[in-house]
Amino acid sequence: MAEPTLTPGATGWQPAHHDNPWPALWALVVGFFMILVDSTIVSVATPALMQHFQADINSVLWVTSAYLLAYAVPLLITGRLGDRIGPKRVYQIGLVVFTISSLVCGLSPTIGLLVAARVFQGLGASMMTPQTMAVITRTFPPDRRGSAMALWGATAGAATLVGPLLGGVLIDHLGWEWIFFVNVPVGIIGFLLAWRLVPRLQTHSHAFDFVGVGLSALGAFGCVFGIQEGETYDWGQIWGPISVPLLIAVGAALLGAFVWWQARMKGEPLVPLALFRDRNFSLANIAITTVGFTITAMIFPFMIYAQVVRGLSPTSAALLLAPQAVVSMVMAPITGRLVDRMHPRLLAGVGLLALSLSLVGMSLLMKPDTPYVQFLALAVVLGFANSFVWGPLSTSANRNLPRQMAGAGSGVYNTTRQMGAVIGSAAIAALMENRLAAHLPGVITVSSMEGSGGAATMPAGVAAPFAQALAESMLLPAGVVLIGWVAALFFEQSRHLQAG
Repeated sequence: MAEPTLTPGATGWQPAHHDNPWPALWALVVGFFMILVDSTIVSVATPALMQHFQADINSVLWVTSAYLLAYAVPLLITGRLGDRIGPKRVYQIGLVVFTISSLVCGLSPTIGLLVAARVFQGLGASMMTPQTMAVITRTFPPDRRGSAMALWGATAGAATLVGPLLGGVLIDHLGWEWIFFVNVPVGIIGFLLAWRLVPRLQTHSHAFDFVGVGLSALGAFGCVFGIQEGETYDWGQIWGPISVPLLIAVGAALLGAFVWWQARMKGEPLVPLALFRDRNFSLANIAITTVGFTITAMIFPFMIYAQVVRGLSPTSAALLLAPQAVVSMVMAPITGRLVDRMHPRLLAGVGLLALSLSLVGMSLLMKPDTPYVQFLALAVVLGFANSFVWGPLSTSANRNLPRQMAGAGSGVYNTTRQMGAVIGSAAIAALMENRLAAHLPGVITVSSMEGSGGAATMPAGVAAPFAQALAESMLLPAGVVLIGWVAALFFEQSRHLQAG
């Protein structure tokens, strides 16, 4: 049977072979889930990689840094590329790149080759992510888009837990290679599902903004690299006259030049600034940036606490947050129906505030002897909070956008989310270093604790102040997400609700 296509009709572009857009979304969710899992799955493999490759901590951290950099930098470009040559085609190319790179990662004989393969993994992921939201925007009518975005959001929320959990299980039983090998069969299945179920959407013959591509890529790379690797270079010199602050400043200047160019170019810009005339789109981008920051930042100190202070294995540590994923998935269809019927500020506002309060509660619980059941109960609250965050924010960002701008809007939205995650990763590492120095001066650092073997190896009298330092670090993401909560309070009611 031929691939499904979209044909013009009285109400816009509708599926010719599939009037129901849900199968296409489920097909895309397979790949989207896989690439988000890979954003966190390697974090639990750090000790195993250090031992296998006989590498230092900075070399191994590049396995994650390379992926995040290659993922974040091209998102603006790949979102626009989907509008130009079709989201299905870009998604499938990205999935092939991601899957082949995963195989190379697992077969890598050196840490250098592993880092290089992770760069290509990140590039593949950056091609796939914007297309998922673009397909939702272009195939679901506005009054059904909330349910679709709720599934997209639940996938993102669940992946933040499944990454460390799956990584722990695979490393404990099969070895570090399998955190990459597992992507190969999933990638093949995802490609076949996308080929069969995702329609070929109408493309738009836009002129490609090569100046914008260069400015955005170089600017984003300078900022992301500087922020993410600042601690590695002690916020000083990187090479010769180039320092971390200088690199960040140059990156910021290039991004400023990018915005100036987008506002003044006479052709079609890479990022149409008209997107930001939509109030909800602008506010949702602010909010999702804080969410990306918060989700990334809170995982690091909690996993260190669970493994180092409490002596849990990576698998057991991840299981403490298991109720979060379960509740998020159960709530996804319910939240989706609510998004299509309620004012967006209500759901997103409740979710963001609950997320902040949950992290404050987690900070209070992070002591050497807290019963595990209390963390499990709090994880349930986190699950409810997540279900009210991801879907409502993504729906608010894209619901009012015209279909021909779906790829550009998706690229911007995912870029801000990923940039928030990168900044969160750098900020939480710096804060933990500061808090550990305050509570345990000269005793332990972020770098040295990576190799810690758990509570059994921690000297008496160290566990409590160590836990306190990590608990205080949790207050940073709790505070940052409140900025997103304030932004959500100013959401306008969606147009289809006003019409209803």
